[in-house]
Amino acid sequence: MKELDPLLHSQLRLAVMSILMNVEEADFVFLKEKTEATAGNLSVQLDKLSTAGYITVEKGFVGKKTRTVCQVTKQGRKAFEEYVDALKEYLNL
Repeated sequence: MKELDPLLHSQLRLAVMSILMNVEEADFVFLKEKTEATAGNLSVQLDKLSTAGYITVEKGFVGKKTRTVCQVTKQGRKAFEEYVDALKEYLNL
């Protein structure tokens, strides 16, 4: 059996990746609302995904407000697909 990627096995990181797999990009506020995570926890988990190369995090400004935008990378897409395949194997799907 394939191993489940421990980085993706976290509930919040898996939720973030699931959202990002279905959109071109998502900003921090959107991800925070969709996952119902605290800003601090979401920030830490985005850093972990970014460090692993699974997502890119771009910080910028819209007017005077900061805006953080996340996108899944090719590496992240591949890791997520392998994670889903491993889950299917465990579930005999």
